[in-house]
Amino acid sequence: MAEPLPTSPQPMRIRALRQGERVVVRVLMSHEMENGRRHDEAGRRVPAWHIREVVARLDGRVVLQAHWGPSVSRNPYLQFVLRAAAAPAGSRLSVTWTDSRGEQRSDETLIG
Repeated sequence: MAEPLPTSPQPMRIRALRQGERVVVRVLMSHEMENGRRHDEAGRRVPAWHIREVVARLDGRVVLQAHWGPSVSRNPYLQFVLRAAAAPAGSRLSVTWTDSRGEQRSDETLIG
């Protein structure tokens, strides 16, 4: 029996909170993140399927680029810090991930 196709990824939860001279960005991503070592009930190996690249852009300018592998946990959480002067209120912050199947998800928020 064929493995069921995954459902469309859920939107990322992105929070960008100003804390004095910095903006703390927290991102919760929804992804199964299979490492390729697990086996199903029939003993067949479940193919690897994980996020390979994460890119954060502030008003279109890349502020973070990360390359991930199969060791990152399911539904990964990412936190990073921006200087408040570089991220004024009303700036648009977008986060995009690309996985090992070529699927992408992109979501955005405004800096408050």
